[in-house]
Amino acid sequence: MAAISNDWLAPLSGEFKKPYYKKLYETVMSEYQTKEIFPAPDDIFNAFAFTPLANVKVVIFGQDPYHEPGQAHGLCFSVKPDVKIPPSLVNIYSELRDDCGCYIPNNGYLKKWADQGVLLLNTVLTVRAHAANSHKNIGWEEFTNAAIRVLNEQDRPIVFILWGKPAQMKKAMLNNPKHLILEAPHPSPLSAYRGFFGSRPFSQANKFLMANGLDPIDWQIENIE
Repeated sequence: MAAISNDWLAPLSGEFKKPYYKKLYETVMSEYQTKEIFPAPDDIFNAFAFTPLANVKVVIFGQDPYHEPGQAHGLCFSVKPDVKIPPSLVNIYSELRDDCGCYIPNNGYLKKWADQGVLLLNTVLTVRAHAANSHKNIGWEEFTNAAIRVLNEQDRPIVFILWGKPAQMKKAMLNNPKHLILEAPHPSPLSAYRGFFGSRPFSQANKFLMANGLDPIDWQIENIE
């Protein structure tokens, strides 16, 4: 399991000393040794590694990693460049096209967003192969809630994009008046037609950032040849 080594480490270091985290670590290590687990151990904390705390402008919450081989790499909704774009991300791209005029790219690799300050954080950071939510309630939620509390305390404008009920349950932890909270149904094919389409989160986020003197996010993911 790769360690967090950037400016996230100091505010989260207390979590690593707590009993729940020791149990979580032991459970996850045992799972990796006995079952097929995603993402790869070194990718678990990529959301934190790719988007340092000081750079966070936008937070998008996911649920847990993709659970088929080759998909998950530590950023919610993102897949590696050569992997088929999953249905939820197809819908995200569709909304992005309608909202901001972005073309739909040939890949689902969202690191460009992370590099610009979009924290792509799943609530649960590992999963068994072919078994969605299989690492629910083993301790990850407590850890990612700690990260959310750290973000809530940041004395600067941040946009929180909450898609679906599990993400929206985090709203109670977000009470900083400097922050913007955007809510919509989940982009999954099961729920996207209930109000995700037409919610315009990307342009709203950029409008807020620019109103606060910050550079907007370039949401366009480019084609990979």
